[in-house]
Amino acid sequence: MSEFNEFDQQGSVPEKSTGSVISHAFEMYKGIFLYAVVAMIIYSILGAIIQSLTGMNSAAMIEEMRDSGDFSNFSVFSAPGMPLYFGLSGLLGLLLSPLYVGLIYMTNKYNTKNPIEFSDLFIGYKQNFVNILIYALLAGIISTVALSLCVLPIIFVYPFLMLGYPILLFENVSATEALGKSFNIVKENYGVFLGATFVGFLLSMAGIVLCFIGIILTAPFIFVVMYSLYCAYLGKPRQIMFNK
Repeated sequence: MSEFNEFDQQGSVPEKSTGSVISHAFEMYKGIFLYAVVAMIIYSILGAIIQSLTGMNSAAMIEEMRDSGDFSNFSVFSAPGMPLYFGLSGLLGLLLSPLYVGLIYMTNKYNTKNPIEFSDLFIGYKQNFVNILIYALLAGIISTVALSLCVLPIIFVYPFLMLGYPILLFENVSATEALGKSFNIVKENYGVFLGATFVGFLLSMAGIVLCFIGIILTAPFIFVVMYSLYCAYLGKPRQIMFNK
């Protein structure tokens, strides 16, 4: 028990500012980088399998859009296999959401100087699994509605979702409680959350310049930003320990 307390006293907490949160997240990301890449590889492999099974050819679709020269009249859902692809991709996103929670769990272990194990990546399938799926579904619906209103609203809406996964992991609450608590905290500190979310997504998408490999390396960064925001506004969480 003394060892648990010793680990619990270690770790850093960022200040309540965008710069401090992003700096903290960057330091944390370096510690779990390889595991984050593994999570993205898992996602990419399963995504490729879905694309193959549905017969959806993204390269051909982009070529067709370019040849038509009229993007406004091009229907994405008219592409072969696209409706099924979207459906299965959405389901995949839900089923893999516990992996994102696993990255947050690993980040806290790194921050508190606890040894990280590969099995930690899958902790979300044992800790509050059902509520993680429900939250992922709710967050997906909210994001889809925001995107349907001409993309820009998602920038202002997504900050309200940034604390959900850490709250589900460290506080073991329901999906609706996590959503409500995240909303209440963000609305009182909206400027910092907006700035951290915006910069976090920019850095997560930075890998696009390096094509497919690049996005695998950078995309998970946003989940570490979620952890850093949680630390800044709710304090460094106690490390969750599970019996083997």
